[in-house]
Formats: sequence, C-alpha cells, structure tokens
Amino acid sequence: MFGRDLKKGSAELLVLALLEDRPRHGYEIGKLIERRSRGRITFRIGSLYPILCRLEERGLIRGRWVEKAGERRRRFYRLTADGRKFLAEQRNLWEQFVAAVNQIARPRHA
Repeated sequence: MFGRDLKKGSAELLVLALLEDRPRHGYEIGKLIERRSRGRITFRIGSLYPILCRLEERGLIRGRWVEKAGERRRRFYRLTADGRKFLAEQRNLWEQFVAAVNQIARPRHA
C-alpha cells in the first residue's frame, strides 16, 4: 500500500522497535510488521535480511543461531545497548518528521 521509499526510510525503525521487547527471527519480524500494520506494510523476507545484516554490522543488534529439535535452525536478533539508544533517537526524529509533514499536509482551519 505504501510506496517503496516510505518503507525504505522506516524499515530500520520498524525492525528495531520489534526487537525492543525480546529477540526475534527475521521471518517473525516480517510477519509482525504485516500483522500490526493490518497488511499495509509488507516486506519480503529476502529484503529484511540485508537490513538485519546492516543493523548487526553497525552494532545495533546482535544475532545468534538457535537450533531446536525438529525445527530448522533460525537466527534470532536482539537489540544491543547502542541499538536501544539509536532506537530512542530515531523515534524522536520520526515523531518530529511526522509532525512537520502534518503541519504542511493537513488543511488549516481558521
């Protein structure tokens, strides 16, 4: 529903926000984004993994492989201390951005 550029600009924020509560694997992150947005935001799993890799390379998340009997091996990601700080900063910037856009885009009533 939303354009690619909007998704691209908010993808890191969405991923980090979903890792705030607990570790998750990539497939779960993708499904949560879709479910919580009521299907308006979707990411192909193949496009989520490069985002996860970039966040891990920057030290904002840390991943580890988990194997459970009878299940396939999955990489679970968790937020680091730097990731929590970055998430708080990005939330603040996002809120300022949305407020600025709303000031311009919403009709003014005198």
